[in-house]
Amino acid sequence: MGTRAPLIGSILKKRRSLLVLVGFGACGLVAVPPLLAPSAASLVNDSPKEVIDQTWQIVFRDYLDINGKYTPDKWRNLRRQVLSKTYGSTKESYEAIRGMLASLDDPYTRFMDPREFKEMQIDTSGELTGVGIQLSLDKDTKELVVVSPIEGSPASRAGVMPKDVILSIDGKSTKGMSTEDAVKLIRGQAGSTVNLQLRREGKVLDTPLVRERIELHAVEHQINTSSDGTRIGYIRLKQFNANAAKDMAAALKDLEAKNVQGYVLDLRSNPGGLLVASVAIARQWLDEGVIVSTKTREGIQDVKRANGRAITQRPLVVLVNGGSASASEILSGALQDNHRAVVVGETTFGKGLVQSVRGLSDGSGMTVTIAKYLTPSGRDIHKHGIDPDVRAKLSATDAQKLRLEDLGTSKDSQYRAAESNLLKQVKGTNGVTKAKLYDPTSANLPAALKR
Repeated sequence: MGTRAPLIGSILKKRRSLLVLVGFGACGLVAVPPLLAPSAASLVNDSPKEVIDQTWQIVFRDYLDINGKYTPDKWRNLRRQVLSKTYGSTKESYEAIRGMLASLDDPYTRFMDPREFKEMQIDTSGELTGVGIQLSLDKDTKELVVVSPIEGSPASRAGVMPKDVILSIDGKSTKGMSTEDAVKLIRGQAGSTVNLQLRREGKVLDTPLVRERIELHAVEHQINTSSDGTRIGYIRLKQFNANAAKDMAAALKDLEAKNVQGYVLDLRSNPGGLLVASVAIARQWLDEGVIVSTKTREGIQDVKRANGRAITQRPLVVLVNGGSASASEILSGALQDNHRAVVVGETTFGKGLVQSVRGLSDGSGMTVTIAKYLTPSGRDIHKHGIDPDVRAKLSATDAQKLRLEDLGTSKDSQYRAAESNLLKQVKGTNGVTKAKLYDPTSANLPAALKR
């Protein structure tokens, strides 16, 4: 559908499944082994209690405690309490699940009812069924406004324009409607029609649109020419969805063919997404070195490394801000620690945790914190973030003035700081840089194991 940004993650193919998240996640299917002895079966023989106990088991098996609020004994006692009660409705059982998870004091371990879980699945696929509109709520008028139509979508072909106001959806007024509620109305089955009433420059337009499958492109790129004639490849990575690595590779190959002399990679306000996407994209910039390691409650479980297949070795600056989170921090941390890029901007969000997403038997789902990740030098950046090499703050006034189309232009003060730094690199390297690498045999694992 494409009506909401950011849109992140991966569709789950089966009801019982595992989605590993860094901000939002990478997908894989696993069997869920039973943890109950036969004598306990009578406690969970009805559907509401079954879902409660599935949630309990997932936490008991996999949860990484981040606040000191979890112990196995406390969790077993809580199970006895919640399963000893009678639940007259699914709603009551869901409230019990949310209360149980709230005791962990972990905002990233949460429950989703079937509707919320389905929305997450749609948002995380990199492909939507709808008309291809990104929406926003005007902060002054509270009207629903089109941010932009997705290129090639039904909305784009029908001439929907940025700043069009959506007055009604299939005859239902949007007055007082949230963007989430509008999204639900606009999404629908491919081939079906939705009628939007738009206001543009005082004129009311009735616009019927036929829904279809829309691929969401995670990357935008362009060539900027500096005042001294240097050709700069500007790449904005908006989300780490299922298309992100493919889109990044295409952008890099296009810009390399056009002989750019360096790159600015913009990760500002990118909230994260697929772990596999962050690793794959790091490999497009790095020939050697550790990218990230994950540490569960049992210790280091996985270390991801570059594989010698970088697309470019040209100088690189990475732009970040306080909205750069999770997968964005994995990528910027990998490039910074391997001395492959200069990081410019503001300290990032500071989400160094990995979640898994589980589908439950009634179509609901949950996310659960299962690990923390460490940068190549062994840094645990949770609650601290990645500090930039060069600080460039965007004031609140400048941020309000900056439009979407101004990003990566001379009107963007943070981009100007990034460009200035990149030009120094280009002059010093004649357009090609070789990363100073950590020793992959010692840079990551020993540092991580000490934690």
